[in-house]
Amino acid sequence: MGSKTSSTMLLLLMIFWFQYTTVQCQEKMNSNSKPTEFKNGVKKIILSIALGVVTGLIGAILFACFVRCFVGYMNQTPIIKGPVIFSPKIDPKTLQAALANENRLLGSSPDGKYYRTVLDNGLTVAVRRVEAFESGSPEKQNKPVKRRIQQELEVLASLRHRNLMSLRAYVPESSRFYLVYDYLQTGSLEDAMDRIRENQLQLGWEVRLRIAVGVIKGLQYLHFTCNPQILHYNLKPTNVMLDAEFTPRLADFGLAKLMPGSLIATSAYSAPECFQNRSYTDKSDIFSFGMILAVLLTGRDPTAPFFAEAASGGSLGRWLRHLQHAGEAREALDRSILGEEVEEDEMLMAVRIAVVCLSDSPADRPSSDELVPMLTQLHSF
Repeated sequence: MGSKTSSTMLLLLMIFWFQYTTVQCQEKMNSNSKPTEFKNGVKKIILSIALGVVTGLIGAILFACFVRCFVGYMNQTPIIKGPVIFSPKIDPKTLQAALANENRLLGSSPDGKYYRTVLDNGLTVAVRRVEAFESGSPEKQNKPVKRRIQQELEVLASLRHRNLMSLRAYVPESSRFYLVYDYLQTGSLEDAMDRIRENQLQLGWEVRLRIAVGVIKGLQYLHFTCNPQILHYNLKPTNVMLDAEFTPRLADFGLAKLMPGSLIATSAYSAPECFQNRSYTDKSDIFSFGMILAVLLTGRDPTAPFFAEAASGGSLGRWLRHLQHAGEAREALDRSILGEEVEEDEMLMAVRIAVVCLSDSPADRPSSDELVPMLTQLHSF
């Protein structure tokens, strides 16, 4: 009995010891695995945060690109197919109807024509037809090019100056644009000078100087007030319109920039650099102004055969420079404007200004900002 009890007790002790040892081993194992699980958990958290940050950045970039593209699309200038009106006096429907029947031709140039058109309400306007694209040109279907032209026209329409022709409306078509301006019955400076040469019109020095001052003030506005700067590109007497009081208004300014390839018109009024390397700056406009001033002073046509035969260089500018250097500038003045001694002194000073403007080097020509006081000081305006 005693031995059985002892055996039983020993067995119970062995079972208890085994269970105790097992529990201790499990606890030990559990205590050893906790740091590993903790480290693995930290790694997972860090990895999740990193992936979240990267995903968020990519999402933010994609969203920003989407917003930018959407805003850019919304801000695109639409391709307009009907008349764009800037004057309350012009009705789109009446303008469209008038353009279908082109009236009297006022003048033309290599890239377009001027027409005189009367609207249904009796308003007379001058319409400039600009051939923006050549026939069959791929740019004809180029929407970005058309948008750029429309944006430039919007800028030109926003300009307001006493010596500029204001754009009142424009009508885009597939290959051309119709530009609508005020109609000035007096016509262009070229028309006036032709009538003077034919003894049909008399313009004294005061009026001619006022025309020159108006032209240079218009250039000054384009060169120094407009931002960005606007160049005329094609300044000549046919593009200087005169109102009833002979106040000049510049026409066609900035239109060459509208043409694909930045067409630079060349004429007897163009600066040497336009022919030599097709470059154009504000000083090129000044050369053209110098030619206009020379025409006002001499009354002569720069394309006249006289200059081709002259021994002084074959152009109005060189002929005038030759007489100026020889001290014979008075010989160049239009006889019909010679009068009082004071006026003659003003005209001789104006000859000097014209000669400087007609310098072969652009750097030697004054700016329009400098020319305004130079000319206004000759007479009180």
